[in-house]
Formats: sequence, C-alpha cells, structure tokens
Amino acid sequence: MLAVAHGAVVTRVRVLNGLFDPLTLAEVVDWAGAWIEEGRQGYLCTVNVAILMMMRQDPRLQRIVDRASLVVADGHPVVWTSGLGNDRLPERVAGVDLIAALAGRAARNGFGIYLLGARRPVVEAAARRLLAEHPGLSIRGVADGYFGAAEAVERARAIRRSGAQILLVGMGVPRQELFLEEQWTELGVNLAIGVGGSFEVLAGIRRRAPHWCQQTGLEWFWRLLQEPRRLGPRYLHTNSQFIARVLLEIIATRILKRLPE
Repeated sequence: MLAVAHGAVVTRVRVLNGLFDPLTLAEVVDWAGAWIEEGRQGYLCTVNVAILMMMRQDPRLQRIVDRASLVVADGHPVVWTSGLGNDRLPERVAGVDLIAALAGRAARNGFGIYLLGARRPVVEAAARRLLAEHPGLSIRGVADGYFGAAEAVERARAIRRSGAQILLVGMGVPRQELFLEEQWTELGVNLAIGVGGSFEVLAGIRRRAPHWCQQTGLEWFWRLLQEPRRLGPRYLHTNSQFIARVLLEIIATRILKRLPE
C-alpha cells in the first residue's frame, strides 16, 4: 500500500526485508488525520531493528507488517541503512513521539483514543498523562493487556462500543500485531497502532533514553541497561543478525556490482 504526503503518492523504501513509508513525524500525523476524516480503516506499524529481524524469522509477522496501511522506521539504524539504496528515509518516527503528536491532533480534531495494554495501573497512568498534556483529548477507554484468547473478542468489542477512532495497543511484538489481525473485524476503529512498551514510558515506569542516546542509535543499549535479563538475549541475537545482514547488503550492492564481469 502506498502512502500519500502533501497530496502526492510516495513509494515505500526497502530496508532489508522491510518496506517503509518515507514520511516525517509531522507527515505521519497529517496522514493519520486525513485517514480518519475520510472514514478509512487500517493499522500502522512502527518497526525497529529488533522487530525487523523478528519479521525474518516469523512469516506471519512479516505478512502483517507488509499489509499495514503505513510502516515507519522506529530506529536510527533502520534510517541509516536505508541510505544504501536509491531512496532514503527522512527520519526516525519513534512510537512515544507518535503517540504524543497523535494525541495533540486528536484533541484538536475530536478523535477518540482507546488504550489497550500493560498492567491496569500503568495504562491508567499513561492515560492520565496524555489527558494532562493534551487538554480536550477524549480517551474513550483503557484496558490492561493481560487476557487470554477467550477474552480477546470481548476486549475488541468493548473497543468498538467505545466509539474510539484511534486504538493504541501496547502488548509487545508480536502479540499486539496478532491481536490486531485476529480481532480486526471486531475493533471498529479507523487507525490502530502497536506501541510496544510506550505506556510504561508515558507512565514513568521506564525512563526514555537521553536525546544524545537516541540520536546516536543507542536507545537499545539504554533499554538493555534497564531490563538486562529480558532484553539481553533478544538484542544480542537481533543486533548481530542485523549487522550481518547489512554487511551482506553492502557487499551485494556496493562491492560485487563494481567487479568486472
């Protein structure tokens, strides 16, 4: 699917096994506003290095992301790697920044938001922060992400009954994407976004990386310092896999093509 920015259709940029829409944060928010106003329905995926590598190992996750209405790069390494091709992604679109920007647009345009994920006290704290920072914002409901398959349909129907236009799902990858795929026809929202651990950041449970850490592509290391036992094995695997894939891409696109036939 192709996105539209400033009235023009933009072609997705390939980074390894991912296809990304080359939009800035401001353009994504404008796109979302127009999408909702037009009454369309779809979901947006934010993809970082770890998710990109998980997609390689999980065909279902790869398919879900490929079918998204919009896919943005939530990581500087992904943006930098896009420069290996003919087109480059303009900037990183971080999930936490996207939530804040969308909440501001929702408050101005009267869009309702529903928050699903994390523990109940955490998601409620995240909702309170959004309400405090965006006067006039309508949060139609919140619910924790701790439920089994038997409860999933009722959670989805509760979201539909709320009348929310925007759904933020913070249940981690790939669970949040699987929930969206399995319950899509029940949700009734215009735009759904998987936001991973963003509710914990909004609630103040986890500190966001300093600006310099974000700009140098080391936000993953900051997260690792906060949750070494959970994230250590994952990052060791996905980061090393990503570096290996990028090196192979460089060899294929920059070195082998220059060799005489």
